[in-house]
Amino acid sequence: MAKIIVIYYSRSGNTKKMAESILEGINKEGVEAKIKDVEDIKVDELLEYDGIIIGSPTYYGTMSYQIKQLLDDSVKFHGKLDGKIGAAFASSANIAGGNETTILDILNAMLIHGMIIQGDPQGDHYGPVAIGSPDSRTTKECIRLGSRISKLVKKI
Repeated sequence: MAKIIVIYYSRSGNTKKMAESILEGINKEGVEAKIKDVEDIKVDELLEYDGIIIGSPTYYGTMSYQIKQLLDDSVKFHGKLDGKIGAAFASSANIAGGNETTILDILNAMLIHGMIIQGDPQGDHYGPVAIGSPDSRTTKECIRLGSRISKLVKKI
């Protein structure tokens, strides 16, 4: 059975709320999933999943150092994440606060691993974003991402 992990770092709780909404979308599709704070995951666990979704708050236009550390540590598996499905999401304090650059930085690391990234022709093209606490639009986008990634994981 396909398995997805949602990994996040959240100091304020906003990114965690987004992760929980993504998990809701995954659960709607009947895919086995876990949600973990990045500080509670060992890099070796990434190998156990078919889909990896990573979320971070935006700090100076990029991901938190905790998420960056996980991605840096994943270099020891270079080539072993090839073909897995990847996705990203981000939160920030301000409009134009760097959400998309944060998402793209995470996706760049996934692409270097050979992971498959699915864009979205509707809504948040690169991945869900929140400005402060997730509102109803953000929650809908998070659920949509969880559902779309689940469907893709099942296909592959």
